[in-house]
Order: sequence, then structure tokens, then C-alpha cells
Amino acid sequence: MSDSKTRIFLVDDDALYLNLLKNDFLAQTDYIIETYATGELCVENLSRKPDIIILDYFLDGIEKTAINGIEALDRIKLYDPNIPVVMLSCQDQIEVAVNCMHHKAYDYVVKSETAFMRLQKIITDIVDYNKIAKELTWYMDRM
Repeated sequence: MSDSKTRIFLVDDDALYLNLLKNDFLAQTDYIIETYATGELCVENLSRKPDIIILDYFLDGIEKTAINGIEALDRIKLYDPNIPVVMLSCQDQIEVAVNCMHHKAYDYVVKSETAFMRLQKIITDIVDYNKIAKELTWYMDRM
């Protein structure tokens, strides 16, 4: 990560939820937010170097043949295994969360009234960790 603003990709096929989430982030945080309605669009734009991706588990609301969140997660990890991907879903089942973690998701958040607060905490943790890792690398390179 650079010293510039954190770039977050929000990926969800529910346009209303996607816009609500985007507006929450823009109102309460200082991030660059990009939204995508499909996993394919997210993957096509990975060259824009997102620092964090919030990815819906189900992505077939717009196009029934669209890749799902797990397929998109796998493609993101093939492109760059270091991009933290937080899976987001209405599925409140442990099996779904475990499956996401097996596919190397950073975390799993259930869509609920507290989802935005949880996402804020996770993103803050990721940003803080990356800042410390960057500083440590800078010091180690000088030894």
C-alpha cells in the first residue's frame, strides 16, 4: 500500500445495497470507493490495484450465468494472492463462512444492521497491519 488513500472495491449485484454501502463509506471514511455489479467486472479492473475488496457471496442477481463470489475470489487470488478479500453475504451459515475461508478470504461478514461497523473494523485492521508491515520492511531493508 502507498501513502495515498486506500482503494476499496465493493462488489455486489444488489444495486440498492451496493449504493447504501458506498454512501456509508463515503460519508464516514476517507477511502477511494469503486463499485462493481459483477465478479467479472471486478476481476477485469484488478489492474486498478485495489487495497481491499468487499465481495458478495452470491452474484447472480443481474445475470444468472455470472460467476459467483467464490469463483471471483479464486480469480482475484490468482491475480494477486495478497489482496485482502472480505466476503459479504446474507448467508448466516457456518459452512458458507468456512468455505470462503478455505478459498483464502480474509474474513466473512453477514449482511445485517451491524455489517457496516464490522466492515469498518476489518478494513481499519487491514490498513493498520499493512502500514506496520510497510514500516517494518523499510527498517529491515536498512539493516
